[in-house]
Amino acid sequence: MAQIKSPPDRSTIANDRLLRLATYASVATACLLILAKLGAWLVTGSVSVLASLVDSLMDAGASLVNLLAVHWSLMPPDAEHRFGHGKAEALAALGQATLIAGSAVFLGVQAVDRLLHPQPVAEAGVGLLVIGFAILVTLALLAFQRHVIRRTESAAIRADALHYATDLATNAATVVALLLAAAGWSGFDPLFGLTIGAYILYSALRIGFDAVQLLMDRELPEAARGQILDLAASVPGVLGVHGLRTRRSGQSLIIQLHLALEDTMPLIAAHQVALDVEACIRTLYPDSDITIHQDPVSLGEEGLPG
Repeated sequence: MAQIKSPPDRSTIANDRLLRLATYASVATACLLILAKLGAWLVTGSVSVLASLVDSLMDAGASLVNLLAVHWSLMPPDAEHRFGHGKAEALAALGQATLIAGSAVFLGVQAVDRLLHPQPVAEAGVGLLVIGFAILVTLALLAFQRHVIRRTESAAIRADALHYATDLATNAATVVALLLAAAGWSGFDPLFGLTIGAYILYSALRIGFDAVQLLMDRELPEAARGQILDLAASVPGVLGVHGLRTRRSGQSLIIQLHLALEDTMPLIAAHQVALDVEACIRTLYPDSDITIHQDPVSLGEEGLPG
């Protein structure tokens, strides 16, 4: 059996740097928006602005958890964590889902209270300026996060981007609510707050579902598994490939498979075939932990994992 884990290449190091930078940018953005929205809420008293403020508070907490989790997930494997610390990202995403769901419930309570006890929205113009600023800052952060996700496929950054996208939708709804309030229709403000809360709860459920799938070691999509099987089968000397198992742990992909080789092939030659298969797979997944078991072809696949 050959187990191979190459040292990190330049692209992996660059991805790690991008991940850390994305977490710093996320925390800084959340803190800036909290200050701006707090001032706007104190001036306007708008439930929609409060909804946006609470959303940013949750963003800050979730982004801080992300920062710590990404830092932990990038630590190299040690004696107690042979597969590394990548699942810290999924744990962070699950924690974010819990925080975001809590904020949705809080907003729902505030919106219902305002429906039962209506209050006018003051200084809607100030709120519009602050929320407009928040939209621009959030758009800039999302653009950077999308770039990081394309490069790293990070679950933690994907969850972070999802709740910032939620924040963007919250801000847009808040703008509409403030415009209506400025036109004298303050009654729509708590309704928008309630709608925003429902959308935030839906987003939390999506984040939580994706995090649980990672923690439960869900297999890669069939298309990706097919690519791995095709790459392994293309190597000279390989007579069959079976027992493929895959899972993702943070930035690392864990791949286990069996090769069917000629019964009389010398051990040194079988080992070289495994090395060739590993090198071929690594062209597609450079940052991966690959375990390859060599089987005599006469044994077939009976009793082996499928």
